[in-house]
Amino acid sequence: MPKSSTKRLYLIPILSKALDILELLQQEDKPMALEAIYQRTRISKTTVYRILKTFVHRGYLAQSQGGLYRLVSRPRKVRFGFAKQSAEMPFSEAVAASLQAAADQAGVDLTILDNRYDGATAVKVAEEFIQKRVDLVIEFQIDQQVAPIIADKIAAAGIPLVALDIPHPHATYFGVDNYRVGVEAGELLAEQAMRHWGQKVDWVLGLDIEEAGPLVQSRITGAFQGIRGKLPELPVESYVRMDTRGMRERSRKMIADFLNRHPKDKHILIAAATDTGALGALEAVRELKREKHVFLAGQDCIPEALEEIRKPGSPWLGSVSHEAASYGPRLIQLGLSILRGQTVAPYNHVEHKLVTRETLKVDGAPNTL
Repeated sequence: MPKSSTKRLYLIPILSKALDILELLQQEDKPMALEAIYQRTRISKTTVYRILKTFVHRGYLAQSQGGLYRLVSRPRKVRFGFAKQSAEMPFSEAVAASLQAAADQAGVDLTILDNRYDGATAVKVAEEFIQKRVDLVIEFQIDQQVAPIIADKIAAAGIPLVALDIPHPHATYFGVDNYRVGVEAGELLAEQAMRHWGQKVDWVLGLDIEEAGPLVQSRITGAFQGIRGKLPELPVESYVRMDTRGMRERSRKMIADFLNRHPKDKHILIAAATDTGALGALEAVRELKREKHVFLAGQDCIPEALEEIRKPGSPWLGSVSHEAASYGPRLIQLGLSILRGQTVAPYNHVEHKLVTRETLKVDGAPNTL
């Protein structure tokens, strides 16, 4: 059998004719009558008629009262852009995974780009989303100084913006109640000091993220207030905030330096704005063999933190779970509501819960990642 005949066996003649008609209408880009389509394609008029009626039935074509056929714009998927905080931050990756799963389920086309925990990169990522003409941007970046720049660019492009954890102008806020999660971590630390140290505390250290701005900093403000509420006699000089940027190595170095400068102090509480920063603090505590002198609490409930909390005798008392797995479904729902023109709350808080060694024994691992 000739080679050309073999190739023809793989074609579907009626489908080829249907595509010829569709491509003709695309090329002409104007309504056409059945007779004109027949004259241009030389496909039998009966076949042309049946193909046209099938396309109309399936929504690819519309037929006017005058009998003309035109292409109908097919509805495309809604496109969201998610600027994740950093591929190196476990909580950011957990949020990204949750959002991708929810987008797939809802039929939303999701583009994920990495802000790399850097303000200048976050601005470039916002510009890329504008070039891609996404329908909505979900922004998760750490630098409050560039928040107005990002928000202004996105607003100028007419794109709705949802901001995670850090408020941005023109944006709908989504994230934890930063002050309240801090209070709960602080109360946990104070209760442990009361139980084991007879209320004696030498220092209260807050591992802060200054560039994130006042709202995220209120995690440490809340932690200090939670401790003051239970240990009101502690002098204000006992409270020290450190700008560790929520980073592991920076936290390790700063805590190691502090402990080396205070070798005789044996009652130190550490409240960290992130579990990543808390892990660095814990490394310093262990390197200097000061585990018995420190109690520590974090935020986010990343897997490494949960493993540490489970260990008997660990100075890490607990972490506040921000329920990363719940972010995706709620963000997709929120974004679609905004695009439909529905009224949404300016601040949308996720549920959180305090996770300790005791709660892990009762409930098992929380559904966080």
